[in-house]
Amino acid sequence: MLLLAGCALDEPAPSRMPPPVQQETVVAPHAPTSVWPANAPSIKAVSAILIDARTGQTLYQKNADEPRQVASTQKLLTALIVAEQDPLDSPVHIEMADTTVEPTKVGVRAGENYPRRQLLKAMLVKSANDCAAALARSHSGSLGVFAGEMDRLAARCGATCSHFVNPHGLPAAQHSTARDMARIAFRAYRNPDLREVMALRSYCFRYASGRLCFLDPTNKLLQRSPYFNGMKTGYTESAGKCLICSYSKGGRDLILVQLGSHAPVIFDDAQRIVDWANH
Repeated sequence: MLLLAGCALDEPAPSRMPPPVQQETVVAPHAPTSVWPANAPSIKAVSAILIDARTGQTLYQKNADEPRQVASTQKLLTALIVAEQDPLDSPVHIEMADTTVEPTKVGVRAGENYPRRQLLKAMLVKSANDCAAALARSHSGSLGVFAGEMDRLAARCGATCSHFVNPHGLPAAQHSTARDMARIAFRAYRNPDLREVMALRSYCFRYASGRLCFLDPTNKLLQRSPYFNGMKTGYTESAGKCLICSYSKGGRDLILVQLGSHAPVIFDDAQRIVDWANH
């Protein structure tokens, strides 16, 4: 199975990556096969998929087409919309509704103004829900309208088994699959602005008052190995621990999606899978 089969990348993002190759020599089976290949290491995630980030080739899958909530990993789609469609250095005016989301936020206040790029960094590095809400509302006028754009861009990525209703991933009647999130991640990996932000191993957030706050990444793989270079974490009780990570070593680029796992084993499992794939 080629991950990108049937995908319509009709509006490609700015790219420093080679174009996807629409062929592969090892073909992954279609569902309902739960785990493939048989010699892959066991991991805790309920659903997972590993792909070649250059070609879209499926290298490993586990229940990859099972619909699940994906928590804050869907901020990757929010970021993709903002990076592709909005001027990143223009200001975003914070409104009261942006500040009411819980639990993870940086604490921006109504009436303040921030460069869109700054909010994007806080959303991806620290998973700030208030920044996600502000970016979405600034883009579309409301979170509901923005959710419609999420579904449309997901479909253009080939993620047709997904439905989103908010930009941050807090529990709601929404879902995706590991394969769909890999399709979204495949496109995000080609955006140079997102690649730069997702690779940050720390970020100094400057408030409108001038106060500084140093943010550590939720993606602990960034502090574990220089070969891990980005993507997004997520967690809610209903979704479990979720992680999309990217890895580059020896001329090979990989994207791994894990949904419904546990902390901290999700990071150990990521290391185990990429080590297996590189042997």
